[in-house]
Amino acid sequence: MSKEKIINKKSLEFLEKYLNNPSPTGYEWEGQKIWMDYVKPHVDEFITDTYGTAVGVINPKAKYKVVIEGHSDEISWYVNYITDEGLLYVIRNGGSDHQIAPSKWVDIHTKKGIVKGVFGWPAIHTRNKAKEEPPKLDNIFIDIGAKDKKEVEKMGVHVGCVITYPDQFQILNKDKFVCRALDNRMGGFMIAEVARLLKENKKELPFGLYITNSVQEEIGLRGAEMITQTIKPNVAIVTDVCHDTTTPMINKKTEGETKIGDGPVISYAPAVQNKLRERILETAESHKIPFQRNASSRYTGTDTDAFAYSNGGVASALISLPLRYMHTTVETVHKDDVENVIRLIYETLLNIKEGETFSYFD
Repeated sequence: MSKEKIINKKSLEFLEKYLNNPSPTGYEWEGQKIWMDYVKPHVDEFITDTYGTAVGVINPKAKYKVVIEGHSDEISWYVNYITDEGLLYVIRNGGSDHQIAPSKWVDIHTKKGIVKGVFGWPAIHTRNKAKEEPPKLDNIFIDIGAKDKKEVEKMGVHVGCVITYPDQFQILNKDKFVCRALDNRMGGFMIAEVARLLKENKKELPFGLYITNSVQEEIGLRGAEMITQTIKPNVAIVTDVCHDTTTPMINKKTEGETKIGDGPVISYAPAVQNKLRERILETAESHKIPFQRNASSRYTGTDTDAFAYSNGGVASALISLPLRYMHTTVETVHKDDVENVIRLIYETLLNIKEGETFSYFD
């Protein structure tokens, strides 16, 4: 595939619609419908499961199965406690960052529709300057403009309602994508683009390709854990985000060095099958796709771990998209990296032969 631009007007419109739609962990299905609608012309059929994972399949009758995967859920909050004064206290649904909450608008999802609210915070004038209390899980709270608990309940808000941030997609300086939930709806976008390119370029694969958009990654890789038992793949190439470690207050000695704009990040970890990773590296080098390397210790913290250790062991690898400000509402990625992850997955698929085991003993 040439170095020409991959993301076109239609795919950018899909990305914006897909990102702007809330898809909190456990409530992913509306986002999945948007994703499936975009992928539908490029696949032969779909698989869905009880909890909402969606899989577009090319060559569904093939015995040898290759997965390319991202996850569709975003971090959020749950209403946990309603005070007599009508204020809401929260618990996490995934790794939501308590420090960014004060003064943020929120959308509370109820059966009556969206109820708007704000994370309140005491004014600077009223705080003890000598001993300022930082935002913590037990002191951040949401104000929905209700005078008391009874009015909160009348508005349709109750314990268990899920809460998301309304921040929407923007482009910064022409080539940086900024939004909440780039982690990891960018993954869903990138694998969807791979499916589109395979179809448009009339590529015939010698295996079944399972374009998998998993749910519930943010609370323990649960969607991938479920769907891998259904698919029973031979190979899995997972894409997720990783940290740009070049911004302030990050220690490169512990986090490594990866940067937006410098290309896809290829991981080294026990869950990453070495022969498959080397195939990806060889593909990047032969097609002159820039890449970076990252080392993980015990686990990658991505759906790679769920696929690798399933079904008696599945050859799995991880291609990550470097991202700034993870788990905030201003997550930022570079358009060039997005296109190069798509390019690398696409070219790697064309380098996999039907029946390969990637065994160390062959």
